[in-house]
Amino acid sequence: MMTGLTFAQKVLSKHAGRSVKPGDIVFADIDLMMATDGTLPIAAKQFEKFGGRVAHPERVVLVQDHYVPAKDIVSANASRVTREFARKHGIAHHFEVGRGGICHHVLPDAGLTFPGDLIIGADSHTCTYGAFGAFGTGVGSTDFAYALATGKLWFRVPQTIKVVLHGRKGRYVQGKDIALALLARLTIDGATYESIEFTGEGVADLSISDRITICNMGIEAGAKAASFPVDDVTREFLSKFSHRPIEAVHADPDAHYAQVVELDISALKCLVARPSTPDNVCEVSALSSQPVKIDQVFIGSCTNGRIEDMRQAAEILSRGDVHPDVRLIVTPGTQDIFTQMAANGLLEVFSRAGAAITPATCGACVGGHMGILGDGEVCLSTSNRNFVGRMGSSSASVYLCNPYVAAASALKGYICSPDDL
Repeated sequence: MMTGLTFAQKVLSKHAGRSVKPGDIVFADIDLMMATDGTLPIAAKQFEKFGGRVAHPERVVLVQDHYVPAKDIVSANASRVTREFARKHGIAHHFEVGRGGICHHVLPDAGLTFPGDLIIGADSHTCTYGAFGAFGTGVGSTDFAYALATGKLWFRVPQTIKVVLHGRKGRYVQGKDIALALLARLTIDGATYESIEFTGEGVADLSISDRITICNMGIEAGAKAASFPVDDVTREFLSKFSHRPIEAVHADPDAHYAQVVELDISALKCLVARPSTPDNVCEVSALSSQPVKIDQVFIGSCTNGRIEDMRQAAEILSRGDVHPDVRLIVTPGTQDIFTQMAANGLLEVFSRAGAAITPATCGACVGGHMGILGDGEVCLSTSNRNFVGRMGSSSASVYLCNPYVAAASALKGYICSPDDL
């Protein structure tokens, strides 16, 4: 008996030129392909084996974000290779240091991610673009090289998990808490090579920033993609980009799902993921009996680097100074967000509180620079991963949380809720 199509099936059917079902292997046209200074140099070597001609340079985006500003000769050369590739092949969308930022914030803010698009990125968190009704997925460097040469790529059509959100967020609860709550339910491999569709009346309570955070962390459950439906919130964000019409893709009412997960967001409290997996989740209050002292707090990354995240942290930090035993590192998601922070007085709030403010970079999150952890240190981070060695020393410990919790903990010197201030 035939059933309706999920969001993933519809997008892949359109781009493959035929109707598809879960498990099918298809070749599909790519609308947008993105790589960074951390991945393009590897792909470029493979690309030369395919003939060295970019099929659709207008569909390629290159972002300098992982190891910039360059911390050493190796990273400087990676940026140089990316820069020279962009010039050689006429890549119009090349975001340089100081004119871009972290890729998953840069692309939507530049009007490059639209509903119904099929987007690949040589970065695992490309699933972020589902916040805008696109099918975004990460690929390896060899696959990316093939897509550069042909404009196409192969996919196995995923099954889909439907997540139904109910209720409204409570005070200090943010998209990060919804993402962590879902990870606690699914585990880090519970959605492997499946697509996640968010739906339910709770969606309307979520800002674009919340949706970015939630979709971004879909990969932490192993998901191939994660997506929100296009609604008034999406349309308002996209309304500033008049160069393209908004063509929303929605799942059919009778679409088949591998599983359905119900989540009451009104019942959520502020959550934290303990070392060393993102699904090792508990309420922040559960740590109060044995407070976890921290050496570093990091606010930023492709998960929580939006201006809304910065406002949330600044709201808390305006109440006092960073604890003398803690270093606070703040990394806005893009140069434009940095500019907004300056215009809105947020830079002054962070600076007066005792924070170090970095350029827009992936450095601290990936353990590259601007916030590497030493042996035995403890970090509370608004990023997406807390695996062993992720942010530096393999003996360091990383906890994950939302910006409110991060800022409150920076003031106290141990992991706490803003309600504890």
